[in-house]
Formats: sequence, structure tokens, C-alpha cells
Amino acid sequence: MPLLVTDYSWTQTDSTVYINVPLKGAKVGKVDILSTDEYVKVHFPPYLFEAFLFEPVDDDKSTAKVGNGVVLISLPKRTNKEWDHLMISTNDKEKKKVIRQQALLKYQDKLTSESRSKAEKKHAEKKYALETMMKLEKEERDTIQKMKDTEREKTTAELAAWQLNQKQKAEVETRVKLQRQRSRQTQIKAVTEEQENQCSDQRGKSEANCKKKQVVLPAPRLTGNIQVTFTPRVFPTALRESRVQEEEEWLKKQAEARHAVNADTEELKDLKEEHRNPDWLKDKGDKYFATGDYLSAVNAYNLAVRLNRKIPALYSNRAACHLKLGNFHKAIEDSSQALDLLTPPVAANAAARARASVRRGSAFCQLQLYAEGLQDYHAALKIEPHNIALQADIEKIRDIIQGTTADPDTQ
Repeated sequence: MPLLVTDYSWTQTDSTVYINVPLKGAKVGKVDILSTDEYVKVHFPPYLFEAFLFEPVDDDKSTAKVGNGVVLISLPKRTNKEWDHLMISTNDKEKKKVIRQQALLKYQDKLTSESRSKAEKKHAEKKYALETMMKLEKEERDTIQKMKDTEREKTTAELAAWQLNQKQKAEVETRVKLQRQRSRQTQIKAVTEEQENQCSDQRGKSEANCKKKQVVLPAPRLTGNIQVTFTPRVFPTALRESRVQEEEEWLKKQAEARHAVNADTEELKDLKEEHRNPDWLKDKGDKYFATGDYLSAVNAYNLAVRLNRKIPALYSNRAACHLKLGNFHKAIEDSSQALDLLTPPVAANAAARARASVRRGSAFCQLQLYAEGLQDYHAALKIEPHNIALQADIEKIRDIIQGTTADPDTQ
């Protein structure tokens, strides 16, 4: 049976009642407080304080503070007047039991209402987050569609201009050809008339002599083929469809990466010649990764990066190792560095950009940063729109964000 606290104290004003209950050495975490409009209970085993209030109070505005060895309870009155006593003056146990039960029911209803309100608020926040994400995705789709429409219109205009130019060229060539034919016919007619005049002046000569003097026209020109050669291009796309400046920038970066020499090679001068070759170290790291020796692969990639910091494959492959080892922040850092080196985006580095985006997105998801991970997976899907595995992963991430699938790390 609990020990009743009798050494409490209380004061009042016209609007508020204050109750001080000593905790008698009890810890704050073990104090249980229950308050309604007619009943107050403070329980800290083995002690119990309960008050059947003299008049009802405003429970919604009531407060309780625990500290410095006491519980201070503030109870705003419903009517501004002084009380004669803190508690009702009755020893009727049944009445007190009824008040206590009603207080417990009210308290339970209050907790249920608060829980329901929190659940509704949480649901509203999830709904708002989902609507915001859907809105952002729609805006992104609209932007992409607008870019496609603009590019389509530009291509259509270029094609129409090219067709018009070809038509104009054909018309010019036809006119020139007709003019040449007319000029040729005029020359033939003039020569024929001159021959006829000569023949008429020399009527005494024979017809054979007249025919000998006729001008023999030259034979038609011979036909032939002209060989045309074009300047070779690294990228297979047509020049009018290519982004030449970005492609040239990418080729320049690749050349710089192949010829880059790091400043700290002095520290590595004792290594063998093959160990100072970043390409050899990359192949070595790839072999370690294939056999599951991820730590050795990381060491190989680390040494290669020290020799040449401009090869994106070194960072991307090291990010894959960190994913296997659970170093998700390092995986994000290496994937981001690889994506920085894979700019500008061209056809030659599309596959590498897709791999780096997926690895960074996977690391974000492992850290439960699903929104950031979803963006990287979308970036990879833009590069490989027919990749079924990427589409499935994106659906899983969306389900996790929307709350329809449990987080795999918490199962």
C-alpha cells in the first residue's frame, strides 16, 4: 500500500492554484503525474499524493514542472475566486472512487485524442511530402518534355532549311544547264548558217567539197568519279547533331588524365615501375574486387589515385568497394568526384556516368536519404531508359518514401 504524502503545500490567487509536492529523494524519471479538471495524482513509489479538488480547473491549461526535488503543479481556475480549501471535505470512499475512475477515463480519452491528433498530423505531413515530391517530378518531366519539344522544333527547322537549300540548288543547276543547252544550240545554228552561206557562194563546187568544209562538232565529254574524303571524327554522331565544344573538352580532359603526373611521386620512387602505372594498379584493383578482396582493391585504387587524380574510373571503382565495406559516406564522396571528372556529359562517358550515379544513389539509400538516392537513380535512368533493373529499384525507393514498404534496414 502506497504512503500518502501529507507534507505538501499550496497557494492560490484569484485565477490559479499552485501545489508543491516534495519528491523525497525520488528520481525525475520515476515520477508519474495525472491531472484532470477535478483530480490530481502524483505517484513516485512508494509515495502517493492525490487531491480531489475543491472546484473544477481548466485541465487544458494546467502544467506540472519537476525539478529541485519538488513537483510544482499550476492549475488555472475556471472561476476567478478564492477557494476555502484545496480539496473537497469528504471521507466518502465511494465518492472518491467514482471521481478517481472518472479522472482516469478522462485522462485516457485525452491521451487517445492526443495520439489521434499526432497520427493525423504525421499523416498530413507525409501526404504533403508526397504531393511535393510528385509536383517536383511533374515539373521535371515538363521541363524534359519542353527541352525535347524545343530540340524537335529546332531539328525540324534545320531539316526544312536544308530541304529548301537543296531545292534552290537544284533549281539553280537546272537553270544553268538550260542556259548552256541554249547557248550550245545557238552556236550550232550559227555554224550551220555560215556553212550554208559558204555553200551558196560556191555553187560551182561540188557537193562533196561543200561537205568537207562542214565543221565537225566535238564529241561529248567523258564521265568520271571524283573521290571525296572527310576529316575523321572520334565521335560517331553527325556533325550537325553533335555538341562539338563539349566533345572536344571531354577529349582534352582524357588527354590530360593520361599525361597527368602527381606532385607526391617523389615519395613513391622506391616502387617498381609497374607499381607506378595507374592503369596497371586499376587492373589489379579490379581483380581484387572480382575475388571479393575489397580492402586490397581499395589499397590499389588509393595508390593509383595518388599517382593520377584525374582518372574517373579509379574513384568510381573505389566507391563500389566502399559500398561493399559499408563505408557509405566515402562511397558518396568518391562517386561525386567521379561524376565531376565525367563532365561534360557526352556519349563516350554515358555508361560511366550511369554507374557512378547508381553507386552514389545506393549509398544515399543505405544512409536512409531516399530522396537524394532517388534523384541519382533517375539520373542513371535518363542515360539508360530501357534498364529494367533501374526501373525496379526506383519503384522500391518510391514505395519506401511513400511508406508502403518497410525500410529493409529496420526489418
